[in-house]
Amino acid sequence: MMQLGILAHIFGKQPYADLAKSVATHGFSYVQLALSKALSDIDSTYGKLSPGLANTIGEAFDQQGVRIAVLGCYIDPVNPNKEQRRMDLNRFKEHLRYARDFGCSMVATETGNLNTYQSTFPDRFEEMGWKIFRESMEELTEEAEKWGVHIAVEPVSVHTVHSKEHTLRLFEEIPSSNLGLLFDPCNMMKIEHVEDQASFLHGIFQDLYSRMIMIHSKDVAFSADQVKGNPVPGKGILDYPLFFELLQTYTPHIDISLEGVTAEQSTQASTYLREIWNSVSRSFQM
Repeated sequence: MMQLGILAHIFGKQPYADLAKSVATHGFSYVQLALSKALSDIDSTYGKLSPGLANTIGEAFDQQGVRIAVLGCYIDPVNPNKEQRRMDLNRFKEHLRYARDFGCSMVATETGNLNTYQSTFPDRFEEMGWKIFRESMEELTEEAEKWGVHIAVEPVSVHTVHSKEHTLRLFEEIPSSNLGLLFDPCNMMKIEHVEDQASFLHGIFQDLYSRMIMIHSKDVAFSADQVKGNPVPGKGILDYPLFFELLQTYTPHIDISLEGVTAEQSTQASTYLREIWNSVSRSFQM
């Protein structure tokens, strides 16, 4: 049976006890909790977290039968403003420090805009962006190792880490067991992958499955002028049967969090995902 989670802030910014009830009422087993996006009664700015606060929030979710699977702390690790980047890194490190008090062992982030340094270094903006990114991730990974928790890095097609090759390079340059992959196939998919999704998905799983520690689940579509969008799961082009087949083959018990929907769409979307998952499971049993 599929255990499905959801990004908590899909239900809007609420008091933490009310939010826990909303998640449970909609039938989700766990959440990705971005404190600043999801909680209206908690000040989660830098310096305000503590073991007591984290335990209080974690217990409220646990009382509703909901697990906090991962904390979302989406920073810009390549921000050219050094002061702002330092503030972001410190905030992320604070999340790492208290993650286990929330009941989880992961903190997630994306990797910053690919074009951040294009105006300053037009001929080598990717190189400069990668240099800053690697320095940021080395610092964060060192902190994660101190506390025995994981950083879940989420590649996106227009960000610093935007391909399988970039993802492999990250793990080669920072070969820490505390650095893992939050895989969202729709975020990584580019227009050139649409024609042969099977090759795209198989390639990522074959090379990166052992680094996957979290999955995001939504859908994707491209307009006639190649603008990328995220319709409700089942309304886009993602080959969900193949995606779920690969998940059940390579990482069968990994946490999967629904995103890219509204609260009103979450029931329809979760029903669709569970139907596909169960259909794939039955084919494995034959």
